[in-house]
Amino acid sequence: MFYYETSGRRGVRVAPNIVLSDEEHSELTQLVRSKLTSVRLMQRARIVLLAAEGKQNKAIAEQLSLGRIQVARWRERYAQHRLAGIERDRPRGAPPPKVDVARLVELTTQSKPVAATQWSTRTMAAELGISAASVSRHWRANGLKPHLVRGFNISRDVKFVQKLEDIVGLYMAPPERALVLCCDEKSQVQALDRTQPGLPLKKGRAQTMTHDYKRHGTTTLFAALNVLDGQVIGQCQPRHTHAEWLKFLRQIDRETPKDKTLHLIADNYATHKHPVVQDWLARHPRFHMHFTPTSASWLNMVERFFRDITTERLRRGVFTSVPELIAAIDDYVAHHNTHPKPFIWTKSARDILQKVIRANRRLSSKQNEALH
Repeated sequence: MFYYETSGRRGVRVAPNIVLSDEEHSELTQLVRSKLTSVRLMQRARIVLLAAEGKQNKAIAEQLSLGRIQVARWRERYAQHRLAGIERDRPRGAPPPKVDVARLVELTTQSKPVAATQWSTRTMAAELGISAASVSRHWRANGLKPHLVRGFNISRDVKFVQKLEDIVGLYMAPPERALVLCCDEKSQVQALDRTQPGLPLKKGRAQTMTHDYKRHGTTTLFAALNVLDGQVIGQCQPRHTHAEWLKFLRQIDRETPKDKTLHLIADNYATHKHPVVQDWLARHPRFHMHFTPTSASWLNMVERFFRDITTERLRRGVFTSVPELIAAIDDYVAHHNTHPKPFIWTKSARDILQKVIRANRRLSSKQNEALH
């Protein structure tokens, strides 16, 4: 044990005694000798060790070339808090303002700032008198993202439940000796050419692309996604009337096994139900049409394929003509079909229906509040 006892006259402040256990002495000695210890902590550990040897603050200050008040401060803090007292400096300056988290959440979710549609970190910080970093931190902790908005459209189809159960049933339990094909058109795909060549991606710089462009025409991509294996039958045509839809149906008929029943999932677009199309379907009984509810295109899995081709091939593409655009689309479909991967549907019709019911209830309550 290391022990030092001071004495002093009445009215004179006496330095606190520093008594170290063997463990504490070893701990402080390691801090002094370690090359990983910061200079400040090493210096404070030396002050404590010298104090434990019985040296006065003035002598320690002279030996370490420090101020006597500085030596007295760290000696006293170690006496009060042990190692924790010298490891960190005490906070300086005024304490940070206390955040009323409940009010912050209430303002974010129940109100809007003046002359704006949503709160930003800066406008909220000015409103509450806190820093923008504090606002951002509490928004993250409460899962709030005022800068984002998600689109939605709840179907009002009177046969929504029947159509939902029909289509989800095809996804979850497809019929035997049958193919389920999700069909749709991606219309008005533009052949866009940039007015100036952009710069490629490099370290420290994103790829550049001019905001303006030249239009060289459009095409419509008809696609049928095989739910079983992810294969896509694609065809580009200049328009998307019932004549082009019928031409695409004939392609599906040619490129699928004749002994398979075909279940086609499509939206309620008028061309899909044209009388000429209906007559053709009547003469080809292996085709069975299943229509999605109105405003429920998310039920058609070919929309996932359209999203992929848009982000991976079309959005940043540069096309000087429609034939060049069609060639790029055909190449993408061919590449996709070399290693196709099906999209797996996991939500049951019951789960989806419950979510739609909850959404309808919320909308109804909001409409009632607006009326009153």
